[in-house]
Amino acid sequence: MTRRPAHAPATTGEAPPALITGTEELAALCTRLRQERFVTVDTEFMRERTYWPELCLVQLAGEGEVALVDALAPGLDLAPLGELLADPAVVKVFHAARQDVEIFLLKFGAVPTPLFDTQVAAMVAGYGDQVSYDALCRSLANAQIDKAHRFSDWSARPLSAAQLAYAAADVTHLRRIYTALDGKLQREGRLAWVAEEMAALADPATYRQDPETAWERLRPRTGNRRFLGVLKAVAAWREREAQRINIPRQRLVKDETLLEIAATTPGTAADLARARGISEGFAKGKSGTGLLAAVQAGRETPDEALPEAPKERAGPPASPALVALLKVLLAAKSEEHNVAPKLLASGDDLDRLAGGDGADVAALQGWRREVFGDAALALKTGRLALGVDGRRVKLIRAG
Repeated sequence: MTRRPAHAPATTGEAPPALITGTEELAALCTRLRQERFVTVDTEFMRERTYWPELCLVQLAGEGEVALVDALAPGLDLAPLGELLADPAVVKVFHAARQDVEIFLLKFGAVPTPLFDTQVAAMVAGYGDQVSYDALCRSLANAQIDKAHRFSDWSARPLSAAQLAYAAADVTHLRRIYTALDGKLQREGRLAWVAEEMAALADPATYRQDPETAWERLRPRTGNRRFLGVLKAVAAWREREAQRINIPRQRLVKDETLLEIAATTPGTAADLARARGISEGFAKGKSGTGLLAAVQAGRETPDEALPEAPKERAGPPASPALVALLKVLLAAKSEEHNVAPKLLASGDDLDRLAGGDGADVAALQGWRREVFGDAALALKTGRLALGVDGRRVKLIRAG
């Protein structure tokens, strides 16, 4: 069934947003939206108590219609939504898309396509680093967002009229933001730049959680390969166990506790219970038994199969003065091309460029190389110098 939330805002000339709770209504909505040029999309979900995100609400807007899909409605089949998100003829517009895309990949087994992320597009268009939705609403949609319900419990039912109005606003104004950014980027010939950035978001590998590499996130500060072998085993166990029972990994076992266990390699439940944050009940239960088995597996890993310590960057350390010059060049190029500095090059990119040839850094790939990378290499080799022209930095070609 479909009902209208009271007091939900609507743009001029369109009906108030509908709350969709039935499969037939969802199918009809998605059929209409598949006739659109683009659809703006957002989600509300809960993840504080679970490993996997719990999808609670999906907001959708075409050029003349806004709807809210109650993903928790009894009996609702979301398959029509999956078909809409997979339709290559309709651009799916998100803001800061990564978490939303991950949810849909888990739900439907595929990344929505084609994708357009207004946060990335705004960085390409010169609106700053990781610009917020609120800021874009003010600058491009002449709208102010009330964030009072930002931390609502979206799993509780019924949803209030205020919650529904808040949720609808997240896709209502996104339409104007998208059309403004799309038009600006098209005029400036930068849509191809955005397309390059969308490739990573569209790659399912971006969202995969590989238990075998989970230990790397802990950033161990040691070259002891046996310690690393145990850490790899217990971190992989935690990832799989957290997925199995669907709780956040930190609620299962905290990072610092894993590091302690990898160092002390407990062999019994009593030994395990001595670790910080591990209760006697946990140590003696199913999870404790699994964790002890992981410790044992790490201890028994053959020497040749142990992980290597993270390698230090090869070559001499980068010159701080050269890094500083590259930062000035980056600021100048960002200003010249009106694009966010962090999108052109990260701090790590600059360090690697200063310390070596940096052949594999993002700043030397694709459109970034054209805008900044080639100039950075020219500066390093003395073919480019920096000067000042009045109140602006200028580039001086040498030779």
